[in-house]
Amino acid sequence: MSFFGKIKNWLGLGGVKIRLEMNPNLSKEELMVKGKVVITTKSEQELVSLEIELEEEFSTGRGDSRKTKFFDLGEMEMQINEMIKPGEEKVFEFEFPFTLMKSNADQLKEKGGALGALGKASKWASNERSNYFVKAKLDVKKVALDPYHKIRVNII
Repeated sequence: MSFFGKIKNWLGLGGVKIRLEMNPNLSKEELMVKGKVVITTKSEQELVSLEIELEEEFSTGRGDSRKTKFFDLGEMEMQINEMIKPGEEKVFEFEFPFTLMKSNADQLKEKGGALGALGKASKWASNERSNYFVKAKLDVKKVALDPYHKIRVNII
């Protein structure tokens, strides 16, 4: 392998690719994240582990006063310890539970009646927004920048 080939390989460029395949709608009743990860490569690599997590991006406020927090709602890790060759495709199915977090406004909103109306108004006034993402990160041996894939999901 040439010098530049070694550098590209170490940086993870043109090497292992990872892709999440799953239903973009998660159920509030089921509270499970299910799907599969598809891994391909252009050069022989050693796969070490795979980490998958569901993350909430919770923001409040508007403009310059906007604040964003990130919460891990569920995750799993699996040890792989396998080699992958060029043109080969490896598929790993996953399933793990998650828990939903509720803001104070959401909790009031669920009570209904006058308290529910107060919760709705509070949520609107503070401009509360939640976005959810499933992220998969693959640990590849002797690679500095591990491949990852992130998709947006809805919780319905």
